[in-house]
Amino acid sequence: MSPKKTSGSGCGCSSVPISLIILILGGGYWWFIHLGHFDISKLLPNNQQATTAQTPTVPSIVNSPQTQTVRIDIPIPTTNPQPSQSVVNISALPQKSPSTTSSQPIANTSALPQTPWNKKVIRGIYLSRYQITNNADEQTIRQRVRYYHDRGINTIIHGVWGNGCTMYNSVVMQQILGYKSCPNLFQERWLDWLIDEAHKQGMQVHAYFEKGIKIDKNSPIFNLATSKKWIVPGVDKTYAGIDHYVLDVEIPEVANLFNKILVEFVQKYPTIDAVQWDDYLGYYAELPGKVDRTARLTNFLRQMVANMKKANPKVNFDLCHHNPYWAKRYFAADWLSWNVDRVFIQAYNDANFKEELNYAEKYAGVAITDNQLNHLKELVDNNKIKSVLVFPLKGKPEETAARIKSFTQSK
Repeated sequence: MSPKKTSGSGCGCSSVPISLIILILGGGYWWFIHLGHFDISKLLPNNQQATTAQTPTVPSIVNSPQTQTVRIDIPIPTTNPQPSQSVVNISALPQKSPSTTSSQPIANTSALPQTPWNKKVIRGIYLSRYQITNNADEQTIRQRVRYYHDRGINTIIHGVWGNGCTMYNSVVMQQILGYKSCPNLFQERWLDWLIDEAHKQGMQVHAYFEKGIKIDKNSPIFNLATSKKWIVPGVDKTYAGIDHYVLDVEIPEVANLFNKILVEFVQKYPTIDAVQWDDYLGYYAELPGKVDRTARLTNFLRQMVANMKKANPKVNFDLCHHNPYWAKRYFAADWLSWNVDRVFIQAYNDANFKEELNYAEKYAGVAITDNQLNHLKELVDNNKIKSVLVFPLKGKPEETAARIKSFTQSK
């Protein structure tokens, strides 16, 4: 006998017409989408809600430069950044927007139109060793760097040595001369701040060994050098109005001083882009005795350059001097034999300006004073002049930079 059939406890859907089921389901779906605004994620566990959240849209970065006009009086937050640990190539470094982080791509400016002035490899201005320090704080130094950048300058050539002493605290100075620096006011990290800000702006900093091997009676080492007989006999009257005394680099103690100072510097400031020496690296031909010191000076320079390169091969050794004929004939400076990296020709004498340009076209560039800015258009338009350096003879570099911009902004 078969068991008795019992009724099920289900919903009994089998007895409902299929058309009615379709109608109910369709209406419910329409209400769910258009009227209910029901958030199904509320029914999920928290960890599943997070995975179903909408991924935020990442804004794209436009590859176009952001032009900024920086005024010298704009406050800049005081920070204590560490100096950059790599040498910056000014011809390759793109300008980085202040809002761009290291994880974001940097705007590509290589395809932008360049003015003839901006095409110069180095557009430099000299800052004498007293013109930017003066116990300036970090904010002031960074503001000044940005000021020069805004005026079209891409290289600051700043004094770090002059008149027989350093513009930074030097162990070598203390050990050999009894002074740790020149007797001026500066904050310990002034050059670190200057280099760091310049590199952030895509600029370079060249350390200017002002006055080279010459000192005057105001030098803190004058009495010591005199007592040790480190000075070549006679007075160097190359420039009217000031008497200079030339340190004799043939004396081992003197040669050792300069070698150690330069090695110390490029190790203390490893991210400096170059050091530059000028026409004070020479012996004036009119010194008493008419002694030819050319070979001695050449030997000294070769050794000093070699020692610097061994200590820090990334740093350029540059020279701003008279043309090779005048340098060797009147200053015993046969710089063609010195193994330096770059030479800029001084064209400070308007009487010989055209002749000096002929030399400058063959080397790294030309140096002029702020009294010669009337020549700037000629230099900018000359494709053979690769770089232009300007020395503010009047001692007002910020005014000089403003004048440079007025001469070049339309070029």
